[in-house]
Amino acid sequence: MPTRALACAIDVIIQGIVLTVLFTTLFGFLLTSASEALRGALIFFVLLLVLVGYRVVMETLTRGRTLGKMMLGLKVVRDDGSSIRFRHALVRTLLWLFVDFAPWFAASPGIVASLMNKQGKRIGDLVAGTVVIRERHQPMASPPLFVPGHLVQWAQSLELSRLSDELANTSREYLARYTELEPGARIALGDALAYRVSGMTAPSPPGQLSAPAFLSAVLAERRRRELARLATRGPKFAPYTGPFAAPYAPPSPYGALPTPTPYAGAPAPYPGPPAGPTPYGTPSHQQPAGAVPQGEPTKVNAQGWHAPGSEPDQWS
Repeated sequence: MPTRALACAIDVIIQGIVLTVLFTTLFGFLLTSASEALRGALIFFVLLLVLVGYRVVMETLTRGRTLGKMMLGLKVVRDDGSSIRFRHALVRTLLWLFVDFAPWFAASPGIVASLMNKQGKRIGDLVAGTVVIRERHQPMASPPLFVPGHLVQWAQSLELSRLSDELANTSREYLARYTELEPGARIALGDALAYRVSGMTAPSPPGQLSAPAFLSAVLAERRRRELARLATRGPKFAPYTGPFAAPYAPPSPYGALPTPTPYAGAPAPYPGPPAGPTPYGTPSHQQPAGAVPQGEPTKVNAQGWHAPGSEPDQWS
């Protein structure tokens, strides 16, 4: 409450300076050339432009900040943690001016609502679905993303094309601030983000997961695919052939797998299929394109399409 009050005071001082400059500029015109009706209309328009336009424009362009909030490290966000838009800024400002701190409400309902709400929301925040949070001043560190070993196969089968960058960044920001949130907000925001992300991804996890574990697994798989895409499209460099050359493999976002320790009496590793023909014919992965396995009738038409039900099983 004191921090928000100080930020509001800074904004009111800035608005007062702007109003003083505008009224000083229009003073001569209002006294000499303007009629009484025009004078009243201009005064009302200037007041509305500064008192409403300043907050709406600032919070829309800066995604939830005014000059006072910037100075004190505050930001307005939606209840799910995402950035506010024009409609949220407009609703908050109109209710701030005409309800929360209106001069005809001597009880200041905005202050009463903030004191009675656990998140310090005034009436404008309750109606707009927003909340004021304190920003971190230092650069935000990237949260540690990982996929548990028993969920790797599920993560690799995820469909992530519908997951937007905004929702992914909001989830990443939530994980980075996880330890700083209060327990109630931590659970509420995590469940809300997990619900939105689960609606944009498929299939569902094989077992019950907490919201942070689910978000971490989805974001880790998304990052792994982005790194793989960049590796295939990135520039090609000539390999280093010096005396200290060694094979290089990009680090896995899932972490390094543990090195298996052979036990006593373990058989030698399988050397691989023998070269040349085998008693069972050519292995399926060495057959040329369009070849049909031995002992089966040809079910391929002239265009090369397999008949229904005769396609080779590529996943066995």
